[in-house]
Amino acid sequence: MVQAPDLLAQTIWEGLVSGVLYALIALGFVLIFKASGVFNFAQGIMVVFAALTLVGLYEKGVPAFLAVILTLGVMFVLAVTIERVVLRPLVNQPDIILFMATFGITYFLIGFGEALFGGSPKQMIADQLWLPKGAIDLKLFGGLVSLQKIDIAAAVIASIMIAALAAFFQYTRIGRALRAVADSHKAALSVGISLNQIWVIVWFTAGIVALITGIMWGARSDVSFALEIVALKALPVLILGGFTSIPGAIVGGLIIGIGEKMGEFYWGPLIGGGIESWLAYFIALGFLLFRPQGLFGDKIIERI
Repeated sequence: MVQAPDLLAQTIWEGLVSGVLYALIALGFVLIFKASGVFNFAQGIMVVFAALTLVGLYEKGVPAFLAVILTLGVMFVLAVTIERVVLRPLVNQPDIILFMATFGITYFLIGFGEALFGGSPKQMIADQLWLPKGAIDLKLFGGLVSLQKIDIAAAVIASIMIAALAAFFQYTRIGRALRAVADSHKAALSVGISLNQIWVIVWFTAGIVALITGIMWGARSDVSFALEIVALKALPVLILGGFTSIPGAIVGGLIIGIGEKMGEFYWGPLIGGGIESWLAYFIALGFLLFRPQGLFGDKIIERI
């Protein structure tokens, strides 16, 4: 690190971009958790499904920006369907029942997505969406640090989305209603909050987050069902930051993103490489042992 500070800066930048995108993915999980108190295992496949829908519509001849609008419509229909078919019959059921329901949603979307779009990777329509190409080379610390323009755009768009969702939760009536629903379904119903409407809103918002995440990750690599594994990196992010905290999702995402890049570049060769695939979960395990509520999560004390 001392001998090549330019490589250190390059590694931190790449980790920062990954961390911001991890935080964006984690926000989708936070949204559902705040509205239902349940970890939404389906968020990862929602990222894939939204991105595949966008690319699939474009391949059918739909203009790129119209395809974005139509994909948002598909995610809204998906939100309404999940609320009507899955969530409404499970009101006031134990959390484990709702959690298992998200497993069912996951495997349905995997099968439905493969039937519609096939299983082969697809290329994200980055050029058609006017996402930038190329790189900016900066002379730092006696060397060059290369910043990919798509990474800069991803970091900026993800940061704007995170700030907008934080303001939505903190300052809007719907945001307060979401927190009330997460605390108690019965209490929320007793003060006139409609669970049906709240769940549609929150799942649709999570669908918007999934689409933006899918576009950004797809533009950096490609669009395939392997993105679901990347999206599940949000789990250690949530463990670090706390399942109900938007600032926690941001801080946790940056810790995981920078930590795994630093680990892979500097310590990976010492143990044979591949550290990036599991380091995040190792860090999360340490937090579970010593601070299970996360950095910003609420410590729940139950008296018996």
